[in-house]
Amino acid sequence: MSACVKSGMQSAGTLTPQREATEERQGDALADPDRPWITIVWDDPINLMSYVTHVFMEVFGYPKAKAEKLMLDVHHRGRAVVASGTRERMELDVHTLHGYGLWATLEQQS
Repeated sequence: MSACVKSGMQSAGTLTPQREATEERQGDALADPDRPWITIVWDDPINLMSYVTHVFMEVFGYPKAKAEKLMLDVHHRGRAVVASGTRERMELDVHTLHGYGLWATLEQQS
């Protein structure tokens, strides 16, 4: 048994049960499981507006009118919320959009 364990000290980087529980509670305050997550697409100078519309139709199954509205939000406002749901689903959407070359992020809805 090491001297640290015998004396009740902890090694740097290890957590006591009390400290671990405190950090979990602080982390829970940051990510509220009852609030949905959103996928945001950001404007970029690379992709054509017609391509972004196509991606929204392909990935999300949106009709052309909705896809065009979201694309115009991206173009004029610099960003658009294109989906909301669980964190896991939004992570998948972001990953998929990155595969199409779009700049996308996720965040918890405020």
